[in-house]
Amino acid sequence: MKYIEDFKEDERIVEHYLCKAKQSLKSKSGKAYLSLKLADKTGTIDAKVWDMNNDIQAFEENDFIKIDGVVTSFQNDLQLKVIKIRRSQDGEYQPMDYIPCTDKDIPALYKQLTDIIATFTNPHLRELLEVLIVRDEYISETVKTHSAAKANHHSYMGGLLEHMLSVVGLCEFLVPRYKYVNRDILIAGAILHDIAKVYELSSFPSNDYTDDGQLLGHIVIGAELVTKAANTIPGFPPKLATLLKHCILSHHGEYEYGSPKLPQTMEAFILSTADNADAKIKMFEEALQSGNPQNTWAGYSRIFQRNVRRTTF
Repeated sequence: MKYIEDFKEDERIVEHYLCKAKQSLKSKSGKAYLSLKLADKTGTIDAKVWDMNNDIQAFEENDFIKIDGVVTSFQNDLQLKVIKIRRSQDGEYQPMDYIPCTDKDIPALYKQLTDIIATFTNPHLRELLEVLIVRDEYISETVKTHSAAKANHHSYMGGLLEHMLSVVGLCEFLVPRYKYVNRDILIAGAILHDIAKVYELSSFPSNDYTDDGQLLGHIVIGAELVTKAANTIPGFPPKLATLLKHCILSHHGEYEYGSPKLPQTMEAFILSTADNADAKIKMFEEALQSGNPQNTWAGYSRIFQRNVRRTTF
């Protein structure tokens, strides 16, 4: 298997990859071409099919395909110029080679999460978290392998769990440094803010938006999950449920980022700040991981709209 992270300019590639995206476009001269995004567990690469001929056989997005092409460079990013394509046949590839995964120990991450739940002093919040994270068979299993996003940050198996714990860690760090913070509400919000990603996104290899994801989104679904779980717990305080749901509903921070509410409590504000920080820092880390690791400059990041540099001296 020739992994994408090992590609070098001018290298000939004849290998199987997962087609994550496929667009039929036209050049300025009106000539038809294909723009693809190919993936394996080490990353993705843009690919172009400039010559549409009989060697370019039929395939669709999320198909495994065998390609024959050459690695080129465009605006300091590696790209594939593809000459031949056909659908891969069963037995020609190992699916796990195409599913990016966290480099952390997933069972250890999940135990860390359940250990955190055990620290809650508020019995209602502890019970609610156990209902959703431990006793719900679908969530308790899916959260271990799900991604946190379709793209951009933590978009790999285990990425959701990794992101949740990173946000929890940032929030725990901030709790003792400021007044007026209810620790249990904040940490419950940190654990649950993205829990509905298990319904918003499909499992790998597609890792794409479901109908519920498109029509409702993880913010709304997450608030609904809290409502349903709270209703199963005798005596759960309605105001406590409202405060927790506000953390979920406002965790994107701004209306333009898809947040239906702005953070109006200390816990919601800290959560939105921690969530944004972890996502952005992870994207910066992934930008530094791209390209040739021997180069001081990793290249231009479209997300950050700047060149990014590895700290070497």
